Amino acid sequence: MAEEILEDVDFEEEDTEEGNPVDDGGIPELSDEELDAVADTAIAILQDILKYFNVGEVTIDEYEGDEGELILDITGDDLAVLIGRHGKTLDALQFLVSAVTVRKMGFRYPVVVDVEGYKSRQRQKLESIARSAANRAAGQNRSIKLRPMTPYERRIIHITLRDDDRVETASEGEGSARHVVIIPQ
Repeated sequence: MAEEILEDVDFEEEDTEEGNPVDDGGIPELSDEELDAVADTAIAILQDILKYFNVGEVTIDEYEGDEGELILDITGDDLAVLIGRHGKTLDALQFLVSAVTVRKMGFRYPVVVDVEGYKSRQRQKLESIARSAANRAAGQNRSIKLRPMTPYERRIIHITLRDDDRVETASEGEGSARHVVIIPQ
């Protein structure tokens, strides 16, 4: 199934941060049936891809994230291969599942693929980094540049600080060097 779809997918990475700060209100309103269809499609695609990894029996739990996204959390034995070094394999897996889901559904709905809560732990670390950098930016009254991040990581930084009146955030740079700058108000 996924192989036929993958032939038609354009694998250019999309950066959803067209304007700065990020407008994160782009999640479409779906009925329960439509959301179930997205989840079923994404899970089927993920299961199809996982056949190519030697990970044995896995469980895929689905739930809604804090920002309305669909989270698919994979649990099982010996899943480190799915995470990869610094989460690179997991990022690629999420990209594939998202791209194929969009192609099959005909519209974009945010799908996050996680392995045993890895991204949840990473998100907590990123939120802590964001708050700490905002405190430094506001306290020192100077802009703080964060390390280059993936679009998903940058989005977490933007979302974490969107209600902090002391700072604003912007993404700068190109490609793998793209990073968030936290600017004091």
